[in-house]
Amino acid sequence: MKLLFLNGPNLNMLGIREPDIYGRRTYGDLENYIRSFCGELGIECEIFQSNHEGALVDAIQSAYGRMDGIVMNPAAYTHTSVALLDALKTVGLPAVEVHISDVSKREDFRQVSYVRLACCKTFAGYGFEGYRMAAEFLFVERKRNQKEL
Repeated sequence: MKLLFLNGPNLNMLGIREPDIYGRRTYGDLENYIRSFCGELGIECEIFQSNHEGALVDAIQSAYGRMDGIVMNPAAYTHTSVALLDALKTVGLPAVEVHISDVSKREDFRQVSYVRLACCKTFAGYGFEGYRMAAEFLFVERKRNQKEL
């Protein structure tokens, strides 16, 4: 199984940005965490972060025909980007939305998620563990779907 892990704007500033909300671990720590659990699960992973919406759209499009699923933390683009929604719908890969913080307990504007419309599951408020939960969900779903065939 091959998964693309996408991270949106300001996630490169983990450990610095609002540590009371996002914790003190860095983006490098997140990358190491993802690589570690993917290795344990036998999942090939590609990790990409950008502060630019178009670069994230390009990454989603590049997953078509190469990846089995997408784990995405769109960050602030969650609440604004129809382009990310359209890209996810276009490639048709199973996608899971992840947020480090529990967005349901934050500002009103964070209650809107455009990308969620193209995702089969959302994990929010679990910190880094949400990425593992998303990968395990996609892994189990893929195995289940293979058995049905």
